[in-house]
Amino acid sequence: MPLDQTVGYSFLALFVIIDPVGTAALFVALTRGMTEAQSRRTAFRGVVIAGVILLFFAFGGSALLAALGIGLPAFRIAGGVLLFLLAIDMVFARQTGMRSLTAGESREADASHEISVFPLAIPLIAGPGALTTMVLLMGAAGSDWTGRAAIIAVLALVLAITLLLLLSATRVVRLLGTTGVNVISRVLGILLAALAAQLVLDGFIEALLDR
Repeated sequence: MPLDQTVGYSFLALFVIIDPVGTAALFVALTRGMTEAQSRRTAFRGVVIAGVILLFFAFGGSALLAALGIGLPAFRIAGGVLLFLLAIDMVFARQTGMRSLTAGESREADASHEISVFPLAIPLIAGPGALTTMVLLMGAAGSDWTGRAAIIAVLALVLAITLLLLLSATRVVRLLGTTGVNVISRVLGILLAALAAQLVLDGFIEALLDR
């Protein structure tokens, strides 16, 4: 894949899956009662921790799959199915464990004063969809270090946008409102569904060619 296509595809995939606007809306609820300084510190820590986790999966994901005997085509298909389920949640604005907190996780988050690791870094930013996408993107780049560097740069850009929106989360949510946030998530969900379908098709084609 040409470098410009790699950059465009990676940005679209990561931006849609991390969903900075939706994450900012949840961040407002999670930091209710915090001072502005505490909220800013939590945002910085959460994004940095999520970045480290995503980088770990970016560079160690392929080795983990190899150790488990899982081929990249199978992971593409499984990842596509996972992302398609996530897209359904986004399109229908459903709050499930795929892209938000379960009831038990919400209670645990409410009882904790430190939310930067859980639930902000994991699973809101570095969730199953984002981790899967990083492994797939780096696997598609293969040994092309220019492509790999471009993917990491795109990840840094998406995380920077996420941090910016977290730092201004209250204003963003006040401006867009619940309806506005849901509309953006629905549009991103449609794009994610198309990306997920393409991953599944690529996985099947690659598996057939390997036979």
